[in-house]
Amino acid sequence: MANSICYIASLYAFWLLLSGTYTPFLLTVGAACTIVIFLLAQRMDLIDKDEVPVSIAWTVLIRYYPWLAKEIFIAAIRVCRVILSPSLPISPQLVEFSPSQRSNIGLITHANSITLTPGTITVEVEMGRLLVHALTMEGASGLDESEMDQRCSELEEWRKT
Repeated sequence: MANSICYIASLYAFWLLLSGTYTPFLLTVGAACTIVIFLLAQRMDLIDKDEVPVSIAWTVLIRYYPWLAKEIFIAAIRVCRVILSPSLPISPQLVEFSPSQRSNIGLITHANSITLTPGTITVEVEMGRLLVHALTMEGASGLDESEMDQRCSELEEWRKT
């Protein structure tokens, strides 16, 4: 029941973000549509029963977003310096490492965070293994046991496995 409420609340919050109009009629219609969409998705067996949105520690996530935005900004400046340098000091490489996440949602959060950071792209994701393409050796050397890995593990740490 808690999972269903969480899915419905997530869908409704997304609808509210996209709507932009908050009259009582539209709020009611939006809630009704959200419930209908959830019921249809449940009937079509589209809802993953193993991983649910509740499996993330939301208080940690709220601290994670500003940190990730800062890291994206810093990486963007580094990539701009590399690209604008006359010698173009790139050293592209593939790096394979073992992340510390234990759940699918934690692993995907880590992989997507790496891809969002300029200069790195997650190429393959498997439980216990990430393959990342890095533009520079500096970007590649900071992937294994990084602060990002630790922070993504904190997102799932409270969860009972």
